[in-house]
Amino acid sequence: MEHACVSSLLVLWLSLLPPVLICILLLSYLWTFQWLRPERIRQRLRRQGEKGPKPSLLLRNIPEMRRIQKQLAESDQEQQEAAAGGNHRFSSNYMAAWPLCSLTSTTGTRSTSLFVRDPDMVRELANCKSLDLGKPRYLQKQLGALLGTGILTANGDLWAHQRKVIASHFFMDKVKGMVDLMAGSANEMLVSWEDIVDRGGFHILSKIRQLQVAMAKQDIFAALPGSRYLPTKRNREIRRRGASIRDLILDIARRHEEEHDPPATSSASNSDGFLRSIVEGAKAAASAFSSCTPEDFIVDNCKNIYFAGHETTSTTAAWCLMLLAAHPEWQSRARAEVMEVVRHGKPLDADTIRKLKTVTMVVQETLRLYPPAPFVTREALRDLTLGGLHVPSGTGVRVPIALAHRDPAAWGHAGGDPDGFDPGRFANGVNLAVVELKVVLALLLPRFELALSPGYVHRPAFRLTVEPGNGVALVLRKLCSAD
Repeated sequence: MEHACVSSLLVLWLSLLPPVLICILLLSYLWTFQWLRPERIRQRLRRQGEKGPKPSLLLRNIPEMRRIQKQLAESDQEQQEAAAGGNHRFSSNYMAAWPLCSLTSTTGTRSTSLFVRDPDMVRELANCKSLDLGKPRYLQKQLGALLGTGILTANGDLWAHQRKVIASHFFMDKVKGMVDLMAGSANEMLVSWEDIVDRGGFHILSKIRQLQVAMAKQDIFAALPGSRYLPTKRNREIRRRGASIRDLILDIARRHEEEHDPPATSSASNSDGFLRSIVEGAKAAASAFSSCTPEDFIVDNCKNIYFAGHETTSTTAAWCLMLLAAHPEWQSRARAEVMEVVRHGKPLDADTIRKLKTVTMVVQETLRLYPPAPFVTREALRDLTLGGLHVPSGTGVRVPIALAHRDPAAWGHAGGDPDGFDPGRFANGVNLAVVELKVVLALLLPRFELALSPGYVHRPAFRLTVEPGNGVALVLRKLCSAD
């Protein structure tokens, strides 16, 4: 609703101005904010030796990006054959949504961006604790319908408050308590792969997924400044779905408060405790941050948790099944381990999941080859220095994760192929395990043998996360019970 109100007020205000003055204001805005300020940042970076493609005033690098994407779309057959042969070099396919992915470069997007692949600079970026480096401010506008000002886009004190409210619910002792819930959900999925699981909150998850797909669509106005305010079909769909999701989340929050008044005790379930923390955090945020209403705090952070948790995990699960189907030797090793650790129908628990070493290695290698998030994205909120490079305030800093994960210097040890699937890379252990995925694999592998369907098309697509563009078509063969 906020976007609709802003758009209406803007149209009303412009209608009261003479056409000549409107043109002058528009040209002044385009020159100052869309060209002059970004160009000053680019000049400061060029003087330090960092170069990038030259943008145009209105379309920036959009034509170049689309040209590269068109060329890559024509090479789908080559990607399919490479994946069938065990080579998963796909990253340039979705990285082409940005003009250049060199060591460090500048681009002509709304805010000049610096692409970082140098390992030392990436390490310094990851270890930076300064609030001078934060989330890009434009994301709150660009992805406002999906993420709002939740923990994935907020900065400063608001982000610190959200982290305090949310983080404790994802400490390992809390995650261990969720294993039973994960196993129950996975079992329901495996009983029938076709039936929709009728669980609380499913409609919200479905609608947020639809919103994500709508926001990933491109239209001819995407390059225009302020295009999100235009009454295009895409924008109308985004606003309609966003308003529907907001109503559903607030209705659940209201009913939750009514059902748990007085406050829930320590024996409350993890999900109840989490939602109560969000509601209580919203009340505290309302008195401390004038820009954040209680309703916005609840809605935005619930959507953020979905996107950061459910969507990324489900996408990684799809890639994991594809890789196991394409590499039956690792599928057999993981299945043998599960059947050895989980004997005679023993229920899964946190201790059992911890013992699944091969499954952990498979999950880690999946995340290396197909990371759900394509970039780590930050913005210099003030002038700062990274790796000896002076980064001006307003510069976007992006680390292309998939390219960093395929750096031969880091992943090509002993002549290994950094684009190949080799879970053995993690034999010595790296703390990247995802409990949800391990639960799913531990329950699935003893029941089914996986193979890629002849109709499977290997087409990674960037839709805010990196997901199988055409889904993952599998052939399942039910295995005899091990009991």
